[in-house]
Amino acid sequence: MIRESIHPVSGGRRLPPLNALRAFEAAARLRSFAAAAKELHVTPAAISHQVKALESRLGLKLFRRLSRGLELTRAGTACLPGLREGFDRIAAAVAGLRAQAEPGTVTVSAAPSFATKWLAPRLHRFAAARPEVDVRISASTRLVDAGRNGGAADGDSGSTLDDADIAVRFGTGDYPGYRVERLLAASVTPVCSPRLLEHGPPLAVPQDLERHVLIHDNLVYDDGRPLWDAWLEAAGVRGADTARGMRFNHAALALEAAADGLGVALGIAAITAHDIASGRLVSPLAFSLPLGSAYYVVYPEEAGERPDVAAFREWLAREAGSAR
Repeated sequence: MIRESIHPVSGGRRLPPLNALRAFEAAARLRSFAAAAKELHVTPAAISHQVKALESRLGLKLFRRLSRGLELTRAGTACLPGLREGFDRIAAAVAGLRAQAEPGTVTVSAAPSFATKWLAPRLHRFAAARPEVDVRISASTRLVDAGRNGGAADGDSGSTLDDADIAVRFGTGDYPGYRVERLLAASVTPVCSPRLLEHGPPLAVPQDLERHVLIHDNLVYDDGRPLWDAWLEAAGVRGADTARGMRFNHAALALEAAADGLGVALGIAAITAHDIASGRLVSPLAFSLPLGSAYYVVYPEEAGERPDVAAFREWLAREAGSAR
């Protein structure tokens, strides 16, 4: 079989089809045709066909197809780093084009509880200070980049940024490949509707919680225990039944249930502050349990260099400082 060298001629580039290169790069990186197909939204057969076509064009075997999966040949191993870097550069260039096409637009990804309870009530101040910048909020519990770690608050699945310019994430701050800035510390305390205090059992000391419905969400304590278990133990309450009560997969839903008088929820102070100030919620017990996780601002380095994104980051930091 004739081996074809790929090199620039006549001022142009003689390259294999881009789809074939993408199929090989994804399959080589993931070591699976099926995983590559899922990432590129095609069938495994299509990935296999593209790779075979690329191998035929180059006159080289790129994979050894074994019973346990795919193994790169020497040629496949040699070309993978360059292709990965090339596609990363293409992605960065496209992101730059989008930024030029939509000047003055900042897309922010945040979990629903943070977006509705902390961010939205404050946005009017950013709009007044920077009216030329349009802010688009994506209230999402899903982080698409599954290769990176994320927090677990609000049902977060553990990914990082959708197509957002900047995100606010709850977690440990470990987001490799991104710029990360700590925004707000987190502590939790029981909250409920003022009507519950007027018409329900007393709620003056932590032990009184044994007579109330506990509202749970997906947030867990630093050591993995359910949050109510950790709070009650730290508050000195022994023997409380935390297996019962209402359960929600989003913190925002748990807080709404508490505001509707359905029971007592544990709320992060930064998230419940607006509802407490408006009288929708009250915090009847003084004890607050600090968490190791916190809210972080997360963004790609290239997005952080844009003036409108930098302005929004700086505004977030000022607002967090005022909240503290």
